[in-house]
Amino acid sequence: MKVYVSADMEGITGVVDAEDVQPPGRDYERGRVLMTEDVNAAVRGAYAAGATEVLVNDAHGPMRNLLPDLLDPRAGLIKGRPKPMGMMEGLTPEYDAVLCIGYHARAGVLGVLSHSFMGHEIEDIWLDEQLTGEIGLFHAASAAYGVPLALLTGDDAACDEMKAWDPAVATVPVKFAKDRFAAQLVPVAEARESIEATTAEALRTLSKPDAPTGPRTLAVRWQSASVASHLTAIPGVTRRDDRTVTLAGDMLHLYRMFNLFLRVCTAVTSNPPYC
Repeated sequence: MKVYVSADMEGITGVVDAEDVQPPGRDYERGRVLMTEDVNAAVRGAYAAGATEVLVNDAHGPMRNLLPDLLDPRAGLIKGRPKPMGMMEGLTPEYDAVLCIGYHARAGVLGVLSHSFMGHEIEDIWLDEQLTGEIGLFHAASAAYGVPLALLTGDDAACDEMKAWDPAVATVPVKFAKDRFAAQLVPVAEARESIEATTAEALRTLSKPDAPTGPRTLAVRWQSASVASHLTAIPGVTRRDDRTVTLAGDMLHLYRMFNLFLRVCTAVTSNPPYC
C-alpha cells in the first residue's frame, strides 16, 4: 500500500496565528516542529495499517517547513517550490490513499487562519458552481487520479468542510475555532494519538472513489481586477466580470492551471501564496 501525504500548516495542532506559520514569525520555528510531529503521527498510522511506502509533500507557503531530521525516516519528502501541481505534487494513480494533514477552511468561513491559497487575494473559488477552497479542489483532483482521500486533519471548520464534500473521509479536529486567530486546542499528545489511530483505521477501510469524467468548470474571483485581466492572456481563460475568471477542462488540467494562476497573481501583486 502506497500512501501520499499532503501537509499544510494552518490546521496543525497548536497553531492559531500567522506568527506560528509564516517565517520569520516569532513562533514559526516551533510551528515547524508541531507540523513535523503531526505528519509523523500520520506516518505511524499508515505503517500500522500496512503501508509499504509513504511520500510526504510539504504543501505550505514556502514549502520548506517540515524538518527532515525530525521526520519519520520511513517517509520520503518533497520539499521546496515552485511545483507544477503545488499542494499535490508527486501524487500519481499508483498511490492507494491520500492523507491531508494540517488543512484549513476556505476563505469566508470562520475557521482558524481560514483562506483560499493566497490569504486575501482570492475571494471565492467555484468548482462547477459549488463554492470551494483548498479542500474541495484537492479532493476533486485526487479523485480524478482515482486515489481516495482517506483522512483530513485540521480545525473543526476544516473537518466540517471536508465532510460536506465527502462524508466518507475520516477527519480529526485538533482544535475548535473561536475566531480566525483563536481556538480551543486539543492537548498535543491526545491530538497525535488520534491522528495515528484514525489514520490506521481509515486506511484499513479504504474504498475507491468514482472518478468523474468529462470537463469541469473552475471559476476564481480575485480581489484585484488586474489579476483577472492578466489571466485572460492564458488560452481558454475567460472573464465573467472584472474580477472573476473561468476555465473549463478535465480536473487535473484545471488543478495544474490553477497553480499557474497563483504564480501570475504573485507576479502581479507581489504577494506569494501561503496555502
